[in-house]
Amino acid sequence: MSAALRGDSHRPANEAEIREWASLPDARLIALARSVADSVHGKEVLLRGLIEVTNECGMDCLYCGIRRSNGEVERYRLSDEAVAATVEAGLAAGFRTFVLQGGESENLRGDGLLKLTEAARKAAGADSAITLSFGIRSRREYEELRAAGADRYLMRFETADPELHRYLRNGMTLRRRLEALEDLRAAGFQLGSGFMTGLPGETGETLIANIVLAAELDLDMGGVGPFIPHPKTPLADASGGTIELAIRATALLRLALPACHIPATTAAGTLHPEGRERMLEAGANVLMPNITPVGAKKNYLLYPGKICLDESGFQCVGCLSVRALGRGLTLSWNRGDAVGLRKRGTVGVIAAGAPG
Repeated sequence: MSAALRGDSHRPANEAEIREWASLPDARLIALARSVADSVHGKEVLLRGLIEVTNECGMDCLYCGIRRSNGEVERYRLSDEAVAATVEAGLAAGFRTFVLQGGESENLRGDGLLKLTEAARKAAGADSAITLSFGIRSRREYEELRAAGADRYLMRFETADPELHRYLRNGMTLRRRLEALEDLRAAGFQLGSGFMTGLPGETGETLIANIVLAAELDLDMGGVGPFIPHPKTPLADASGGTIELAIRATALLRLALPACHIPATTAAGTLHPEGRERMLEAGANVLMPNITPVGAKKNYLLYPGKICLDESGFQCVGCLSVRALGRGLTLSWNRGDAVGLRKRGTVGVIAAGAPG
């Protein structure tokens, strides 16, 4: 039995180990993943306050509801002042990590994102963490954002299949995505990425490749999101992912990256009433209540049927506590930095010959 299975090592797994786990039946796989999560992270579930800053996006990814070509989206961008006020409200409620997320907006080029980061950092104070998720930028921009007070950056690679990635992301190569992740690590960010499950064109090998790539990246944060087709995209008639596949992927990700912080995603909760709880059972250790102002929430629809649109994320905390307790877990307000936080160099996947 590998060290990662025993839960006595934080090291990423290798491909042989990942394939061994992938052969296990669901119940065994999930139980092993939860035992590793308990060993490394304990019974606590970290809370992050999610703020959806803008649904403006210059990209045209085939799967995304806020893609540039969707003319039916009511576009918005929260002002820096509105974001700061939301962070201050979150701080008063007990949050110590704030995740600022948005499309790759032209309005946040130049100094736009830098000023937003500075405003959020000032509102959050020195003891809270700021996470950004705004897509591909230059290494210099990442360095400037890090200097402005951002601690972490999330950017999913979505799929490790180079051709599928190019197709789904309208020509954007996987290699370019990995180069950006390398730039983020070099700039000193705690690094988050991940993938979707159930994408059209996937095979059984795609999941293995996704987990292997996540392990090679040695992610500090890693997310799994089931693909849910949006009616205003070219993939509207695709079948979509299943909750079972998303849960299985979560368990494999936990075993492959014992130290990684893994969210129980809203998409899983949208797909199944107990989707988030089942992800927690499979080794997830993060929940991200959406504290975006309610008036803006309804317009940030990456996929249809998104839950909790009509209520404040602050109201959701009590519900999430009950959900966690039902699985023998408790919520934690700690800022939850990367386990064994250390200064690292580049990601190294590009140099190792990752496919384009």
